[in-house]
Amino acid sequence: MVEAMRFPCRSKFLPAVLPILSAVLFTACSAEQSVRPGATQSLQPALFDSERALREAADLAALYPRDAGTPGAEQAALHLRDRLQAAGLEAFIDSFPDPTPTGTQTFHNVFGRLPGQGRGLLLLASHYDSKSGMEPPFCGANDSASSSGVLLELARLLAPHTNLPPEILLVFFDGEECLRYYSEHDGLHGSRHLARQLVENGKQNDVQAVILLDMVGDKDYNITIPQNTTPSLAHIALDAAQAEGIRSSFSLYRYAMGDDHVPFLAAGMPAINLIDFEFGSAPGRNDYWHTPDDNMAHISAESLGKTGRVVLHMLNTLIHSK
Repeated sequence: MVEAMRFPCRSKFLPAVLPILSAVLFTACSAEQSVRPGATQSLQPALFDSERALREAADLAALYPRDAGTPGAEQAALHLRDRLQAAGLEAFIDSFPDPTPTGTQTFHNVFGRLPGQGRGLLLLASHYDSKSGMEPPFCGANDSASSSGVLLELARLLAPHTNLPPEILLVFFDGEECLRYYSEHDGLHGSRHLARQLVENGKQNDVQAVILLDMVGDKDYNITIPQNTTPSLAHIALDAAQAEGIRSSFSLYRYAMGDDHVPFLAAGMPAINLIDFEFGSAPGRNDYWHTPDDNMAHISAESLGKTGRVVLHMLNTLIHSK
């Protein structure tokens, strides 16, 4: 992730993947867990387990380096798939080649799927790759393990809700970080790939929202919603923060950001980026980002819990809006 137009990019084989998304991703499937039929149940934000989310983040952060194209990234993809399956979701890996400044590379998007009972598609997303070229013990605890830990805890809470109207996809993108400078063939590989698949399969108009989480674990919690966000989703997020009693921790950032929500916005899909781009040694600073100080000592369960509960409030609004 990088502020658009402001910063340069700083810098066991996977099992056979399920068939192409057009044949798998949008077909009905059975689920092991279910709720009683009837009116759509509301999700319960208070049930989000912050400590569990922190443990999930720590387990992913321990898999380093996991920059795209490395054995660590493959191991991380398998780990995320297994955690989604353990939560009770249909889970699979979509591996694909994509050009990079150093040649074609294989990337691995990881999906958890909750089939819907009606129309609509909601995407909850994080990236899981870490910045390349960093020296150990850099582990990307906030960027990207924090948001991935929140998504895994959301997976556990969502799994029993098989009667929700929209289909929900939890997506862990590979290749968000760039090698040199963000461009058509450098960075945002996983999100560009999925956005392109949705368009090619005629599914972009089914997407109600793309909710991207990134860098959400900072102990000094301040979500900075970037300028390039769908306004209606920004309103929903701010209302959710108000409902959770943390509206003062959410602000509208004055700049656009290049992050995994951008390919969806470019394809006409509504998207929001919930990101704390003030991750540093003092309020307003970002000096821990892409440094060894991005470690577990600087993220907290409390911050992960705030993010998870806000997302659940947002989902309630989106699910009951149709």
